[in-house]
Amino acid sequence: MEAAVASKPVIKVAAICGSLRKASYNRGLIRTALELTKESIAGIQMEYIDISPLPMLDTDLEVDGKFPPAVEAFRQKILESDSILFASPEYNYSLTAPLKNALDWASRPPNVWGDKAAAIVSAGGGFGGARSHYHLRQVGVFLDLHFINKPEFYLNAFQPPAKFDSDGNLIDEDSKERMKQVLLSLQAFTLRLQPKN
Repeated sequence: MEAAVASKPVIKVAAICGSLRKASYNRGLIRTALELTKESIAGIQMEYIDISPLPMLDTDLEVDGKFPPAVEAFRQKILESDSILFASPEYNYSLTAPLKNALDWASRPPNVWGDKAAAIVSAGGGFGGARSHYHLRQVGVFLDLHFINKPEFYLNAFQPPAKFDSDGNLIDEDSKERMKQVLLSLQAFTLRLQPKN
């Protein structure tokens, strides 16, 4: 059994948060995912990719076939990843403008999202951000992203017991376990999509 675990390939996951607020609950979900991959899930190397430096999409900024430096750096991080974890807050039944901007920049030719596995998590009021999942999935279909089907993770942040502390860190143990299941599913699906050697 130990030999099987030791030989499991390591996947690279880019973690992207659609909220720019530091104490955002969605950013807290990303922090939890990062902790879980370091402490209790072998085989996942996750990196948080900050989308705040990206300029608003303007193709006039593409000069001589090159993107602005912040966009080039972002695109390279996506290109180097095997899969993507999106923390997608719901704004007006949809995904946020910063997240859509990041999706658009990385989809400029050549599309660097293509054929990557992805998962979506969210936290908020009401449906916990679930409606943003539907829109993000629709966008992802066009970008050739392949989302896990189960488990879904959308968390009503305001329903007792408390889910987050005042800094936006996830403190609810049941929710942490649900996040772990999302990451394990993303890992398994990513490995399924990779070509066999």
